[in-house]
Amino acid sequence: RLVSDQLEAVQSGLGEMRNLASGVRDLKKVLSNVKTRGTLGEVQLGAILEEILTVGQYDTNVQTKEGSRENVEYAVRLPGPDDDPDRCVWLPIDSKFPQEDYQRLVDASEAGDAEAVRSAVSSLVRSVKSCAKDIREKYVSPPATTDFAIMFLPTEGLYAEVLRQPGLVDELMRSERIVVAGPTTLAAILSSLRMGFRTLAIEKRSSEVWQVLAAVKTEFGKFGEVLDKLRRQLDTASRTVKETGVRTRAMERRLREVEELPE
Repeated sequence: RLVSDQLEAVQSGLGEMRNLASGVRDLKKVLSNVKTRGTLGEVQLGAILEEILTVGQYDTNVQTKEGSRENVEYAVRLPGPDDDPDRCVWLPIDSKFPQEDYQRLVDASEAGDAEAVRSAVSSLVRSVKSCAKDIREKYVSPPATTDFAIMFLPTEGLYAEVLRQPGLVDELMRSERIVVAGPTTLAAILSSLRMGFRTLAIEKRSSEVWQVLAAVKTEFGKFGEVLDKLRRQLDTASRTVKETGVRTRAMERRLREVEELPE
């Protein structure tokens, strides 16, 4: 009975392992599909934006280049120039997920194959550079947009591997005007933008307050002029009333001299 119970437990464990293996295969199928993988990156990017920014501070499927049919997945709405406050400047953010190159690099590292590691690193670098160039050509169009865009890498492992390549991030920023960001880095960037939005809102409110105070100061000066004019008019009216009293008393003296009629 003890052996039978143990065999049943082993059988149950094998069944759970088969289910887990099936789930892993399903996940690999999802990640091997370029379109599905891109959708996952887009969903993750949208979740980060929704969590940190308000609805009015970003938009989806934005046409950043006039006359182009390419729409960037997400774009942050930045304040426009002072002479045209109703216009905004877009900051394009696009998610890229070169999973195959990264997976080949991970497998080669685990196998200890130095040559395969070098080959996988070269492929990953080429893929990342191609993605950065694609983003710049499709979505970066000053002054309608900022002079740079953000390339979002959905996994921290992929982002860390890109950071490990010497000079790659600086080269992308210098040549393609692309900032590379992982989930944590993007959250930090968006948090800084949110604080900037708050500071800008406070600055605008302060400016409005100063405008109101300036208008009140102007109106108060006019009000003082009106009061001074009213005082002069009242003084004139007072003198007129006094002159009327003098004339009234003079007429009374004249009337006293007139003989009264009998009742």
